[in-house]
Amino acid sequence: MTQPPATPKPDRRQIGLTALILFQCACVLFFVADVIEDVRIAGWDTLHDGHILPEIGATLGIILGIAFEIRYLMRLLRKQAHLERQMSVAAGALNEVMEGYFREWKLTPSEQDIAAFTIKGYAIAEIAVFRGSAEATVKTHLNAIYRKAGVSGRGQLVSLLIEDLLRAPLMGEKPPIPAAAKEPTAEAG
Repeated sequence: MTQPPATPKPDRRQIGLTALILFQCACVLFFVADVIEDVRIAGWDTLHDGHILPEIGATLGIILGIAFEIRYLMRLLRKQAHLERQMSVAAGALNEVMEGYFREWKLTPSEQDIAAFTIKGYAIAEIAVFRGSAEATVKTHLNAIYRKAGVSGRGQLVSLLIEDLLRAPLMGEKPPIPAAAKEPTAEAG
């Protein structure tokens, strides 16, 4: 099937958090270099100076903040990867249901393409542009699709697929326990 152009969107939280981590790393480098320079010039006696200990404490605080932010960013990336896998599985299930119906309805390749775009919610004009054909051709194919599917329009076509998907068990859901397994067993006495 022909696919419309994809426009991936960057995750602003990840970009912002990465930028913050990089900025804080630069601050840590500055503070560490400053402490090293102070110790190099004045020796270890500088540790008793009033400004060096708060500077070391602030540096340690920034380092702890960086560690926390890196952990959060990694958790965010893992969660995003998990959600993308779930979306992929769901998209695969929808695709399987669609292909099953397309075979059952004996749709031509062009009709399959147009049906897929219609189910995805594209307008007739958009489908015509994607396929490089006239809107009248798309409408003709849609009428044939609706007739073969036994529906009167887009809403009924989409509802057929949704009903099938809703009947399938959800991801991670335990299968129902058969009624016979729920009944208590009588003990022999």
